[in-house]
Amino acid sequence: MIPKLHYISQGTTPKEHLENIQKACTSGIELVQLRLKNVSEKKILKVAEAAREITSHFQTRLIINDHYKIAKEVKADGVHLGKTDACPTIARKHLYTWQIIGGTANTIQDCETLIDKEVDYIGLGPYKFTTTKDNLSPVVGINGYTTIIEALQTETPIIGIGGITTADVIAILETGVSGIAVSGEITRDFNTIRTFHQLLKASSTEEQRHTFK
Repeated sequence: MIPKLHYISQGTTPKEHLENIQKACTSGIELVQLRLKNVSEKKILKVAEAAREITSHFQTRLIINDHYKIAKEVKADGVHLGKTDACPTIARKHLYTWQIIGGTANTIQDCETLIDKEVDYIGLGPYKFTTTKDNLSPVVGINGYTTIIEALQTETPIIGIGGITTADVIAILETGVSGIAVSGEITRDFNTIRTFHQLLKASSTEEQRHTFK
């Protein structure tokens, strides 16, 4: 089961990323993605080891962005691969069988490719404009989510991502998206984790009602 709320680490320095991961874990997050850009692989490995220590203490899942070899080395719970990163099929050959793979998608075609490559979840976005990411793909929005999810009819969990705030959650979940990944809104205030969980939980009780019919 892929948790419904993912925290994507943020910070101006690797140290700040770790401090924010610690705060997110303390606030009850179930899954953290370590996303360090423009940092050497050696440094990422070091930070990933520290992040694994923090997340293990809280029994929080840890996903490493981009670097599947580092994900394997630190025994993270998995890796998240962007559109220009390694192919999920290649990453799968290197990883432990229990490690999960997520992939980034912006279009129906992207999603279909990732489903063919048997990823464990898809990060679909950006939902709206966000400053967290350089070279942003076209904004997907509510209509995009609805169209893509209806067209795919897939069991693979789709996680909404990109500038999502607590105010967006209900509308996003109504499209059939399984969960959300959040960076900026949580980093600004780690107490929002509780709010996000409440909003997502309300939706999962609805789902359970449908499942047990």
